[in-house]
Amino acid sequence: MSQFAINLIFVLGSFAIYIGIAFWARAGSTKEFYVAGGGVHPVMNGMATAADWMSAASFISMAGLIAAGGYANSTYLMGWTGGYVLLAMLLAPYLRKFGKFTVPEFIGDRFYSKNARFVAVACLIIASVTYVIGQMTGAGVAFSRFLEVENNTGLIIAGIVVFFYAVLGGMKGITYTQVAQYVVLIIAYTIPAVFISLQLTGNFLPPLGLFSNHVESGIPLLQKLDMVVRDLGFVDYTADVSNKLNMVLFTLSLMIGTAGLPHVIIRFFTVPKVSDARWSAGWALVFIAILYLTAPAVASMARLNLLTTIYPAGPTADAIQYSERPDWIKNWEQTGLIKFEDKNGDGRIQLYNDSAAFKATADERGWNGNELTVNNDILVLANPEIANLPGWVVGLIAAGGLAAALSTAAGLLLAISSAISHDLIKGSINPNISEKGELLAARISMAVAIVVATWLGMNPPGFAAQVVALAFGIAAASIFPALMMGIFSKRVNNKGAIAGMLAGLLSTVIYIFLFLGWFFIPGTATLANTPDNWLFGISPLSFGAVGAIINFIVAFAVSSVTEEPPVRIQELVESVRYPKGAGSATGH
Repeated sequence: MSQFAINLIFVLGSFAIYIGIAFWARAGSTKEFYVAGGGVHPVMNGMATAADWMSAASFISMAGLIAAGGYANSTYLMGWTGGYVLLAMLLAPYLRKFGKFTVPEFIGDRFYSKNARFVAVACLIIASVTYVIGQMTGAGVAFSRFLEVENNTGLIIAGIVVFFYAVLGGMKGITYTQVAQYVVLIIAYTIPAVFISLQLTGNFLPPLGLFSNHVESGIPLLQKLDMVVRDLGFVDYTADVSNKLNMVLFTLSLMIGTAGLPHVIIRFFTVPKVSDARWSAGWALVFIAILYLTAPAVASMARLNLLTTIYPAGPTADAIQYSERPDWIKNWEQTGLIKFEDKNGDGRIQLYNDSAAFKATADERGWNGNELTVNNDILVLANPEIANLPGWVVGLIAAGGLAAALSTAAGLLLAISSAISHDLIKGSINPNISEKGELLAARISMAVAIVVATWLGMNPPGFAAQVVALAFGIAAASIFPALMMGIFSKRVNNKGAIAGMLAGLLSTVIYIFLFLGWFFIPGTATLANTPDNWLFGISPLSFGAVGAIINFIVAFAVSSVTEEPPVRIQELVESVRYPKGAGSATGH
């Protein structure tokens, strides 16, 4: 059986399961559409939350980023993991106690203002749309390789699949689909990692294999990797970072951005009780840890496998002939995500850091520039092929990559849909809309969001994890401070909250647009995205933490010179902070 046929069986089989679950669990009311009826078991909700959380960025891009940047890019791992702990401890139980359908609804009621609710909707939509671009980009990468179609065709297929199970099932369908997707993606991620760890280190546990000896050379794996990348002009894989400020701010931006992402927060509205929200968070952390502890090993081993494929006799010896390149390179070349240009005409593949510092060594070796461009997003997906693993493993990771992308995309689209139908239409435009009408509006708005997300996925401002990092920055600067102040401060009023959200959002978005193009339109960037141009060396990906600080300062400053919140609001804050139990989520 051909590899394409195997991939097709795994991918179509998983899709059939998702759509079947969505049909079985289709939503019949707004409560089922928004919060799955409010009766999801904590363990199941923890598994669904993990799938919702572990997006294409986690499954596809995070290991690719760590593989490319080594220790310097471990910020993604630290920020996302730490942020989830922050969410579980500081926000989830209290928001569940409040008992509403959406994050903007909490902000609108807590800050007793429709305008605050509108601003929260705008922040949510901007963050979620930016995030969903990354998911659709990841889905397109996976489709283009494993179903052997063009990237844009893959994106359209992904959009159609999400349309069926998200529009039909709402949160109820998405919840049970995400449980299945978690099982698929975690098996797909860990099985290849076990095989590769055994091959390279003889240790079947990848996290332990990372710190074991390399079988072929007999030296520690990371030491071997450092030697290989150093001989090719790259910075040591385990090297420290020079810009500590940027690293700290980026990690902080990811952490508080995680805690402010509405598609994850909304999952805690689906459980019956406040205690269940806490248990859900704990179980989700366990399920997430399985992948996150494996990712650094996958990254390191993928980088070493890639370089030893190109330089089988070592980085100082001749590279392989292009005509003798392995099949996996040929396969990925067809997607355009691997590109080769024979710059010195020797017929061999030179892969190295084409920098001024390495130029003398490159000239001595007869190299005339780096000749192989490898998209970071393919490393995890290509890993089984690079390591010559069985065809069924390749098919499994194809299904896993798509499960990761589609599960998070569905959660984000639901957050966008509920913000439009529940917070805008029912909350302001037509408060007397019937439940049937609101459910129809939710489904239509989700369908429109899927079309927009698919189009944006065809024109992304970066690869999956970079785009996702931008979304986290936007959430960090706008939503997280408002939630924190709403729960823990009785003094912040409606004027302060609105001013803070706008200040955080605008400062962050403008800073991002300056370097990545206005509204992410290619060619419209005001400044080159280089460290020389960054304010105090702070990259656009790290600015969310600064935006959050601006949000807090403006909110407290404005609140201090305006009237205190009404007594009923201060009492509400007290009741949310000291939960004694809560009923089901409500739509008021």
